[in-house]
Amino acid sequence: MLYVSGFPVGMLQANCYILYDSDSGDAAVIDPGDEGERIIQTVENLNVQPRLLLNTHGHGDHIGANKRIKDAFSVPLAIHRDDASMLTDAVENLSARFDVTILSPPADLLLDDGSEIDFAGRKIRALHTPGHSPGGCCLHVENHLFTGDALFKMTIGRTDVPGGSHEQLMRGIFEKILTLPDDTILYPGHGPLSTVGEERRNNYYILSFAEYYYS
Repeated sequence: MLYVSGFPVGMLQANCYILYDSDSGDAAVIDPGDEGERIIQTVENLNVQPRLLLNTHGHGDHIGANKRIKDAFSVPLAIHRDDASMLTDAVENLSARFDVTILSPPADLLLDDGSEIDFAGRKIRALHTPGHSPGGCCLHVENHLFTGDALFKMTIGRTDVPGGSHEQLMRGIFEKILTLPDDTILYPGHGPLSTVGEERRNNYYILSFAEYYYS
């Protein structure tokens, strides 16, 4: 059975998630934005073994501990190909805006829309949802969806950043996220959990865009 342990890390409190299979002990670390030692300690406390390192997108607050996690567990790093250059460029990943330099090792696996990654006898599927960043993607496995900074509880990701597009983001939400079952659990890049059904019924941005999208 799959379980998720999540907690905010770093100055911008980006959520890092550890997805793990209780039978095999295999784990995937998703968006280790900072506090690498805390993430490693959590992995050890869960008594699991990371097999994958996944980034929902390439902004600095989601990739800051990539190197520490790769060094500790020798895991392959995957990100959508359109954000891959952000890993090694502090200007592109926006960390330079905060007068810091956040860099990551380059990706081992480049994802496209619909790419599937083997994990604990299952497939983690990448759903390309650009608009917050060019290569932003959600990661879907069973009834779990890691939305990065595309969709949050009752709001959406910022689009006033380089490579951002409000319409592109909303179309991705409608075509990739809202097509999933209502009981799909959403694990956003910041803030509390939600579900597809809750956002479909109550998210102002979704309700506001619906008339335009379906017209």
